[in-house]
Amino acid sequence: MYIIAFFGFLMVVLSLLMIIKPESWANGIVEFSEKPYFHPFEIISRFGFGIIFVLFAGKTLYPKLITIIGYLLLAVSIGLLFTPPAKHRQFALWSAHKFRNKFRLMGFFSLAFGTFLIYAAMRG
Repeated sequence: MYIIAFFGFLMVVLSLLMIIKPESWANGIVEFSEKPYFHPFEIISRFGFGIIFVLFAGKTLYPKLITIIGYLLLAVSIGLLFTPPAKHRQFALWSAHKFRNKFRLMGFFSLAFGTFLIYAAMRG
């Protein structure tokens, strides 16, 4: 459950960056998408956290919801396995430009969700 709380903490920190500097967030997506490890990192991190969410969901306050989130992360990682890296990079660039003016708002939702994950993990 501590790893789920850690995931929530990471979300909180990244959400604050989105809220405070949405332009830097968009630029960060562009820069990260150009790294050679971008695609594998996205797959491995989602898969790893998905497994953790599924395995430790029972120790959280909302086990069914956390399990669903875990399976969703696993599904996205499997989908990314079948996505060519160039298409994934193209999507990242498109979303960085398309949602540039919405990152601040999305950051508030992400902040709330990260806080919820910390609460659910620590209260379970």
